[in-house]
Amino acid sequence: MNKRITKWAVALAGLLMMVTVAGCAGNKTVATMNGGRISENDYYKEMKDSTSGKQTLQTMIISKALENQYGDKVSKDDVNKKFNSYKKQYGSQFKTLLEQNGLTESKFKDNVRTNLLTEEALKANKKISDKKLNSEWKKYQPKITVSQIVVADENTAKEVITKLDNGEKFSALAKEYSTDTSTKDKGGKLAAFDNTSTQVDSSIVTAAYKLKKVGDYSSTPVTTTTGSYVVLQLNNKPAKGKLADHKSELKERIYTGWMQDSTVMQSVIGKVLKKADVSIKDDDLKNILAGYTGNGSSSNNNSSTSNTTK
Repeated sequence: MNKRITKWAVALAGLLMMVTVAGCAGNKTVATMNGGRISENDYYKEMKDSTSGKQTLQTMIISKALENQYGDKVSKDDVNKKFNSYKKQYGSQFKTLLEQNGLTESKFKDNVRTNLLTEEALKANKKISDKKLNSEWKKYQPKITVSQIVVADENTAKEVITKLDNGEKFSALAKEYSTDTSTKDKGGKLAAFDNTSTQVDSSIVTAAYKLKKVGDYSSTPVTTTTGSYVVLQLNNKPAKGKLADHKSELKERIYTGWMQDSTVMQSVIGKVLKKADVSIKDDDLKNILAGYTGNGSSSNNNSSTSNTTK
């Protein structure tokens, strides 16, 4: 589920299904069998000695800290909107993807919420400098719209191009030739995308931006990463405009990139944990946050979370 589901949500998907480590106290029986029993103490010891158990406690601490500090920034409507966008994106495969990751819709919504809280923490603790904004602007290209005709072999693609050269309409050829059932009856039209899109084959993105003006089509077949052959036609290509007109979009692109940067996110979560003033009472688990705070159970020696990072 790596499309638009960040590594935070993916990690939480596996971890939040674990039994709450912190709650395993006392010597009550968890399971009985011929030859003995397993107590809560036995189970707790095994869990805290295991990598998955430590990760579960780590995840619980981070989630609670995020909720405490940024919970008022993420509404139920925000979660449902993001959840529904994933559901729409994956369509009929959504249920299967949840099952493959051991998730219910409710658990996935929990992960979506944590991911949105993490985004809020990022924005609060790492500000975008003018230098970074200008650097992103240099790479920026506005969204364009193209139509496609997908075929199985190069010769067929060349045949389509020849017919376009002879004046036949792209939409008619899409309906006749394209093997892509989701677009062929719409003249091959794809949803608008930009040069950072991961929803469109990278070869199509590259070829689309090489088309200069509306109506231009591929002079040679485009070979996709999956081995298909595509002919493209440009429908709309807006001018780049001015940075000021796209500042909000540019910032979202930067934050999206930072969300995928483990070094950036480690620093951000470290600040969240410092503000949370975490104190771990079990000496065997005191170092589980060391990767974020640098000193294990507490982050009192870290730099202030109120200072934003440029």
